[in-house]
Amino acid sequence: MNQVVLTACIAEVKTLRYTPAGIPALDLILEHASSLEQAGQTRQIKATVKATALGAVAERLRQQALGSNWLFTGFLATPRVGKNVVFHIQEFQPD
Repeated sequence: MNQVVLTACIAEVKTLRYTPAGIPALDLILEHASSLEQAGQTRQIKATVKATALGAVAERLRQQALGSNWLFTGFLATPRVGKNVVFHIQEFQPD
């Protein structure tokens, strides 16, 4: 299963673009910070994640403020051109 749930803030938003099929697409950078238990120790977690959204989700996301916190759900995929994994946002709601 490829399902990701992530709380993060919107750190950067690129310009809304359109796919060749005319679907709105938005590229973002998300920042996550939390603490987790690992091997009996508390670990501080920080991550910067490349993300993308399509369609109505992209249009809604571009209206949100930089630095605002959200609960994002989606999946991971590697772009056709590239090596790094990108988080594809399918939905988001207030954190």
